[in-house]
Amino acid sequence: MIYPFIRNSLFLLPPETAHQVSMKGLDMAAALPLLNTWLSNYFQVQDPSLSKTVFGLHFPNPVGLGAGFDKNAAHLDGLEMLGFGFVEIGTVTPKPQAGNPQPRLFRIPDQKALINRMGFNNDGVEAIAKRLKQRKSTSQSNLIIGGNIGKNKVTENQDAWKDYCTNFKGLEEVVDYFVVNVSSPNTPGLRELQEKEALRKIFSELQLINQYNKPILLKIAPDLEISALDDIIALTSEVKIDGLVSSNTTLDRCLLTESNKARAKAFGAGGLSGQPLLTKSNQVLEYLYKGIGNRLPIIASGGIFKPEDAKAKLDAGASLVQVWTGFIYEGPGIVKNILQAIKH
Repeated sequence: MIYPFIRNSLFLLPPETAHQVSMKGLDMAAALPLLNTWLSNYFQVQDPSLSKTVFGLHFPNPVGLGAGFDKNAAHLDGLEMLGFGFVEIGTVTPKPQAGNPQPRLFRIPDQKALINRMGFNNDGVEAIAKRLKQRKSTSQSNLIIGGNIGKNKVTENQDAWKDYCTNFKGLEEVVDYFVVNVSSPNTPGLRELQEKEALRKIFSELQLINQYNKPILLKIAPDLEISALDDIIALTSEVKIDGLVSSNTTLDRCLLTESNKARAKAFGAGGLSGQPLLTKSNQVLEYLYKGIGNRLPIIASGGIFKPEDAKAKLDAGASLVQVWTGFIYEGPGIVKNILQAIKH
């Protein structure tokens, strides 16, 4: 009930500053044992009917946080306190990189949307792996952690597979599953890696070094042509891909109202996320599920704000769902609201 007031205050700050302030507050709350316990009891929904096993991993519930929110695996205790069944860190790259110049994150409040061109800003695989190892050695947490991996901006596409392998080796002992991100619109040329032969090379090389048999998923863009989706569906029968994440942000500005199209043009390049993406992401999800069926699990994201949004994706064939922009607009109660609505 009080979150709208908090959100309005945070929205007076630049988006990245608001994120840093929010995460600092969350970390402080998680570090106080009594407050952590109280908030955990309030936000978490413990119900056996919500748990499920997907690509060999046991998830306490099907609602996760998408990559890009906790890029550096720095806020996992606080996010677990809020009831997420899993958190995807990253996107992680082999070398640290600053990302694109600021400002690079923009709000469109009347359509509950964001535009970002962050550019894979992160601490690099070595620092992030070290942080996760330290947490693992001191925490009793059972939180499922996904590692979203990408290439450095300076890496040529023909060598991209080497970056993905470097990330994999660095994180294989500290994450539960991997997501190959070739669909961010904010690294020049990255989406070219969604072509069939490029994906074949990346996944073949990753599976060669996958000594612990970690699930490796592919994250795709919602802007792919039907022929490209068909290629991905076919590739899942030819190369070991353990699941799909559908979908990333969109470049499609037609999803915005006329006034917001002008606003988005002023913001410049970047991927659009939030409520406008719901229908389009659902259409891609439905097409993928029609082609793959129960052969591979799909993690669905894009436009989830209310319980009915999550239900629509689960009904369309998703095994798990991820929130991101909805978390910002709806607040920390979003997971609890969804879980209470979908539990049996």
